[in-house]
Amino acid sequence: MTSGNRVGIVGAGIAGLACAKVLKQAGFPVEIFDRAPDVGGVWSVTRRYPGLQTQNSKDTYHFSDFPMPADYPRVLDGQQMQAYLAAYAERFGLIEHLRLETEVVAADPVDSGWLLEIRDESGIHRTSCDHLVIANGVFSDPAMPDYRGADVFAAAGGRLCHASEFHDLDAVRGKSVVVVGYGKSACDIATAVSEVAASTSVVARRLFWKMPRTLAKVIDYERLMLTRFGEAHFHYLRPGWMDRFLTGSGESVRISNFDLIQELATKQMRLRELGLVPSGRFEEIAESTISLATEGFAEQVANGRIIVHRDTTIAEMGGGPKAAPAVRLSTGEVLRADVVICATGFHQRVPFLTPYVQRRLTDERGNFRLHRQILPLDVPNLTFAGYNSSVISTLNAEVAAHWTAALLTGRLALPPAEQLNEQIDARLSWMEERTHGHHAHGTAITPFSIQNIDEMLADLRFRLPRRTRLAQWFRRVKPESYRGLARSKPDTAPVVPHRAPIEAELLPLDEESDRISR
Repeated sequence: MTSGNRVGIVGAGIAGLACAKVLKQAGFPVEIFDRAPDVGGVWSVTRRYPGLQTQNSKDTYHFSDFPMPADYPRVLDGQQMQAYLAAYAERFGLIEHLRLETEVVAADPVDSGWLLEIRDESGIHRTSCDHLVIANGVFSDPAMPDYRGADVFAAAGGRLCHASEFHDLDAVRGKSVVVVGYGKSACDIATAVSEVAASTSVVARRLFWKMPRTLAKVIDYERLMLTRFGEAHFHYLRPGWMDRFLTGSGESVRISNFDLIQELATKQMRLRELGLVPSGRFEEIAESTISLATEGFAEQVANGRIIVHRDTTIAEMGGGPKAAPAVRLSTGEVLRADVVICATGFHQRVPFLTPYVQRRLTDERGNFRLHRQILPLDVPNLTFAGYNSSVISTLNAEVAAHWTAALLTGRLALPPAEQLNEQIDARLSWMEERTHGHHAHGTAITPFSIQNIDEMLADLRFRLPRRTRLAQWFRRVKPESYRGLARSKPDTAPVVPHRAPIEAELLPLDEESDRISR
């Protein structure tokens, strides 16, 4: 491609905005589509649940060339994070390229790019682009359990919703609430709800280990998890020298460190007294993500404002003309439940692609086959953004955007497809083994955020200063350290010849009779 080719980006979250900004600076005309009325993705006003906060502090959760406002608190709430992303779009001239409240409902590959079917307030239209970037996020399609008796529950006045659909605390004031799940969103919501609800129950199929934001009042979570030394404690597919030491002759050091953190976290959050000690070892905290302990959750459990029902699930929902809405657990216990909030995760799907394209993107288990979590090998003119979701998503997304820009301008030399396929096979097999299948269909890189950045930088032939790399062994990553990436120019290679763009005029479609084949 050349810089004159038009790029369509589906999604205006962290990854979509970062990709748009970098590609725009590389000379590509960009157009960003998002069905929400604002930018932000998971931080959009349409998806923010009460109690939502960033896991990281503002010191690590920002773009390299756009620091957080000085008057922001150390840990941002959802509204502040969305405002930051809106300011980023404004600062880098992305507003004029945004198509908000516009959903991409179908995308078909054609010889010279992609034909898109979009829906906005005026109806359904067609447009096109030469290259398509999918930045719809790994948390875009809510996964809702199919509970037996849900219709009876609703008829009795009960409300069932996903965490991403729960926005108003007043809606549960004075009511009996059941939160399903034990991830960060479940605990965030339960803690917020417990301040106003008549009762708050958490139904957890499985308890997870969680990391306090500050351990023993002196050890910061980011200094443990956002350093090279911290990452080296987990088994990586391509281990470095420290990884090999900690899984070899230094194994006792690695085990002792995890045991110490596990014991400190157990005591600090009073997990034994509360009956909340998870099974398994603490290092399982990083199966597919790193869950931070919600501040105030353990205290609300201790004072009885939150009741945790562990190792169980909702077996049936019910109620009736003379009975209040309720749920029955697999243990046989019945809980009053005016509202049930499911913090049960998300499906990883790209529904606007044709079945043929989806089959070429994924394997038989539904895992996305992407090189560097970006490039599908069997679908031309397509890349992904944000499928390397991590604990430092802003920085990983930004580096990935530079990788994509280098690819599209022909400045990125890649191994043969056969070799890339072998690498993808090895990565998916390793992820399946180390996470027991909990790896978001191949899109998770946690806890290897720095490793993912290193691999992309190696492809770009960009090296951090030696002093910076040494500092990262025991000091948390600073996004500012990567600011020079925007000024680097990898060795050039021949560019793909320019192809004539598709006519981009928006044409109204008859929604029933003239839809793109899907």
